[in-house]
Amino acid sequence: MADPFGFKPDMDVFKMFADFKMPNMPAMPDMEAVATAQRKNIEALSAANRVALEGAQAVARRHMEILQSSVAEMTEAMKSLASAEAPQDKAAKQAELAKSTYEKAVANLQEIADLIQRSNSEAISLLNKRFTEAMDEVKGLMAKAKK
Repeated sequence: MADPFGFKPDMDVFKMFADFKMPNMPAMPDMEAVATAQRKNIEALSAANRVALEGAQAVARRHMEILQSSVAEMTEAMKSLASAEAPQDKAAKQAELAKSTYEKAVANLQEIADLIQRSNSEAISLLNKRFTEAMDEVKGLMAKAKK
């Protein structure tokens, strides 16, 4: 069934809006500028999404590295505990292992939190920058439309 409006999947909507001109309406904003602003908004959103995805991938990679390291350390700890013969030695080693495991867990959690914070900050910074630019563009468009 043919589309009665003539829309095609490969249509450039931004170009269509840019070509939309109404000479009899002086208060009409510059459609090419509106289309350009929208394109910049989408580009900023895409860039922020890319940064967020890269951040999530970095967190996942680091998490996997931490997990592998923890398994290797746990294996060594079990061997170490098995080699201790006196109950006092085993208790001392268990306390030492518990302390070092806790310290590593806290450090690892802090590292993951820092990775997430850095990624989020970068993505938000991109969006904030574009929002500020967009507000300046809107002011400019409104000033032009009033003339």
